[in-house]
Amino acid sequence: MFRTALRNVLAHKARLLMTVLAVLLGVAFVSGTLVFTDTLGKALSSQSAKSYEGVAVSVTSFGAGPAEEGKKADPGLSQRTLDKVAKIDGVTSVSGRVDGFAGVADTKGKLIGTGWANRGANFAPVEGGKDPRYTFTEGTGPVKDDQIALDKETAAKGDYQPGDKVRVATNGPVREYTLTGVFTTEDGQVNAGGSLVLFDTPVAQKLYLQPGFYSELSIAAPGAEADRILSAVEPLIGDNARAQTGAELAAEQAKMIEEGMGTMNQMLLAFAAIALFVGIFLIYNTFTMLVAQRTKELALLRAVGASRRQVKRSVLLEAMVVGVISSAIGLLAGIGLAVGLRSLMGSLGAKIPAGPLVIAPTTIVTAIVIGVLVTMLAAWLPARRTAKISPVAAMGAAHAPATAKSLVLRNSIGAVLTLLGLGGVLAGAVIGSDGRMLIGAGAFFALLGVIVLIPMLSRPVIALVRPLLTRVFGVAGKLSAQNAVRNPRRTGVTAASLAIGLTLVTGLTVLGVTVGQAVDRMTTDNIKADYMLAMASGDSLDKSVAPAVARTPGVTAVSAIQSDYVKIGGNFRSASGVTPGAIDQVIAMDVTSGSTASLSQGKVAVSDDTAKEQHLTVGKTFQAEFTDGEKADLTVGAVFRGNEFLSSLVVPESVLAPHNERPEIRQVFVKMEGGESAANQQKLVDALGNNPAIDVADRTDIRNTYGGVINLMLNIMYGLLGMALIIAVLGVVNTLAMSVFERQQEIGMLRAIGLDRGRVKNMIRLEAVVISLFGAVIGIALGTFLAWAIGQTIRGSIPNYELVIPFDRIGVFLGLAAVVGILAAMWPARSAARLNMLTAIKTE
Repeated sequence: MFRTALRNVLAHKARLLMTVLAVLLGVAFVSGTLVFTDTLGKALSSQSAKSYEGVAVSVTSFGAGPAEEGKKADPGLSQRTLDKVAKIDGVTSVSGRVDGFAGVADTKGKLIGTGWANRGANFAPVEGGKDPRYTFTEGTGPVKDDQIALDKETAAKGDYQPGDKVRVATNGPVREYTLTGVFTTEDGQVNAGGSLVLFDTPVAQKLYLQPGFYSELSIAAPGAEADRILSAVEPLIGDNARAQTGAELAAEQAKMIEEGMGTMNQMLLAFAAIALFVGIFLIYNTFTMLVAQRTKELALLRAVGASRRQVKRSVLLEAMVVGVISSAIGLLAGIGLAVGLRSLMGSLGAKIPAGPLVIAPTTIVTAIVIGVLVTMLAAWLPARRTAKISPVAAMGAAHAPATAKSLVLRNSIGAVLTLLGLGGVLAGAVIGSDGRMLIGAGAFFALLGVIVLIPMLSRPVIALVRPLLTRVFGVAGKLSAQNAVRNPRRTGVTAASLAIGLTLVTGLTVLGVTVGQAVDRMTTDNIKADYMLAMASGDSLDKSVAPAVARTPGVTAVSAIQSDYVKIGGNFRSASGVTPGAIDQVIAMDVTSGSTASLSQGKVAVSDDTAKEQHLTVGKTFQAEFTDGEKADLTVGAVFRGNEFLSSLVVPESVLAPHNERPEIRQVFVKMEGGESAANQQKLVDALGNNPAIDVADRTDIRNTYGGVINLMLNIMYGLLGMALIIAVLGVVNTLAMSVFERQQEIGMLRAIGLDRGRVKNMIRLEAVVISLFGAVIGIALGTFLAWAIGQTIRGSIPNYELVIPFDRIGVFLGLAAVVGILAAMWPARSAARLNMLTAIKTE
């Protein structure tokens, strides 16, 4: 029977091509994901371990801790602490580190690198005048307050050489420095497309912390036991810092990288699973048609002594052979995919650390096992069905029809699953935010139920469009509609693969568009300003930005939004420090009682939720504690409805200023005469000293800032679901090709009685379009319903949430489904049109 199975695979290799492709693509997705994440994780771990070479112990400060009575808290690790650590027996050197944001401008004034990954740090030379973290390829490190060094990639992008003048922006005004050297580094943020600027240590301390203090200490003690050094260091650093050995830190970093890669793995493998699930339908259809076409052959085997188990095993052996071949090719394709992804990331500016390609034994086993299991699982039902046909029945009919009992059972199971799933989805939607798991389970059962019911649904749905096809395309249209429902199971399985893909795509699209428009309304309704200023890195703006902008001609109102915390009723709450008299000109504050004018009198505004919770009303005074421990009595001057751009407590910036020397300012909002214009925007850019690190965003840019993330996520999801849709298209091609082969005699007869080649092609094309659109309609309807249900669980956390059905995009999906049908039918239609009439008529 094994020889028989192998002979059948070789005999039907052309008809098994689409099955091989489907399994190949799914396995390539899985193996490519595993190889890529293993390779990237190994490279990042090696890079991390290399960065801690020579570090016996590392000390990290948690920032300013509680201060002793009458004294100010230290903002980090002091020079005094560093000197004490340096005297420990066995310690050869201690490097103090401090870092923060620094953006480098190119010769055109534009920011080099991605904002969040642009960093600045101090050059910390030890004996010999070298910093062990950096290897200089040109020049030397900075030793004066007007000098810097740049990483090699940034220097190349800006075309800078030692001796050149370089404009560098931190969160304050832009300064010009002299470049003294260029270095290489294993810094992960530089490899992610960022930049690294080294300053002289006193300059970096002044920029990022406070003179005489560090955020980290790196301790070198070659030859000494790291644990002994650690024990000696811990009593010297206080409670607001943490000491670890270099080995512990490297292991911790490796674990974090592994967890990060694990998250990426799970997401990518989830989409690979969807692709493989869709592939099951293609494989099922292939083997169903193959065994149907070989019914007499299999019956003959039964007649000459083969048992049911042997016939079933023969079909499964064919599936196993196909699975092994497909998996092996898919594994190689996956390795190629991983190499391609690595190169793609490099070309997009993300420098991947050097390292070998990691092909773990588990990856190879996983790829082969998944490919074989998926193929055999999909072929099991056709094999079982074939083995149950008696030899006499099979010898007498080329195709054994489904019995009424099997169809009733199938439709009953489908109806139960669908009702169970829809009930779960509706229950989850009613529950709200706690019903997401229930919606997920319900969606799974509903999708399974619809897949089971699709053959039954195909007849009435396609019957609705048959008159239109007949009227527009004549005989070809009529025949295409009849062919599409001739075998409802085959049509249903083919349409199901498209329905699964479009259910996910439509659901994501409806949710994305709905949330995007809610965010858009949120920005439109709440922002009255013409411009928003923010750091490209997302860091805090310098407190000098707002006064500089306020002096700009044409500016009518400016308010920084300072983020802080104030303790009320025993709990710290977020507070927004604002400019009285300007805040209500740049942010829409829906005041329910009192007036925002009271902010000018030193009073505060509270959101309605906080006022209700703390029993606060206009005119009431309460005690507040600031982050420095100081307390003061504050009076409520206004109550307003919650605003996404303001905290629940709005305080005049003058009230917060004495308690925070370095205020956290994320945005500055600006209102100007004449509103938005290129001239006004340029005025703000000039007022900021043409700072490349500060984004000047108009209202459109503000909307894109918040809505762009949603569009980016949608595009990523479309790309990841693309593999499943490709396999669905292969399923349509496969169904049509094998259907044409199965109907050779019929097509020959149609040609003989006058149906020309053009109309034969149209018949096959229209059949493909009908099947594709049928699957698309099912998928779009189910996806929209699921998007509505999920929306019910998140609407409470998103202001202005209202379900939006993007009919334009749904129209595009239907159009693409029709195009998919036309493209999928090209090869089968051409094959059908080229059939020789006499040869086709003689075919059994």
